Amino acid sequence: MVFKKKTEKKILQEIYDYNFRQLELSIREMGYGDVAINKKMKTYINIFHSILNKIDNWENLSYLEKSKILSNFLNTNEVKSNLIDYFNKYLLNLSNNTLNYYIKGVIKPKF
Repeated sequence: MVFKKKTEKKILQEIYDYNFRQLELSIREMGYGDVAINKKMKTYINIFHSILNKIDNWENLSYLEKSKILSNFLNTNEVKSNLIDYFNKYLLNLSNNTLNYYIKGVIKPKF
């Protein structure tokens, strides 16, 4: 992806940790106990990595391949073209900005 190639691994790891820490806190706020949280986090992390694996080469995929990926994760057979357009535009936006642009105020970079 865009930032994976240009960014220090430590910063990316901090972002990853922050996202899953926030997810865990949200699950705790819903009232789940430690055992249920561990099971849910395992599921969420596996889904997250599966999505990353499928979209790693997003910019080189055909419209049909993108549609199949999104249909699989959204549990639908029909993906609207505007959703694929949204992700294409988002990728373009990511490539036109620095990582610091997106994380300032959330994660303090240590460079």
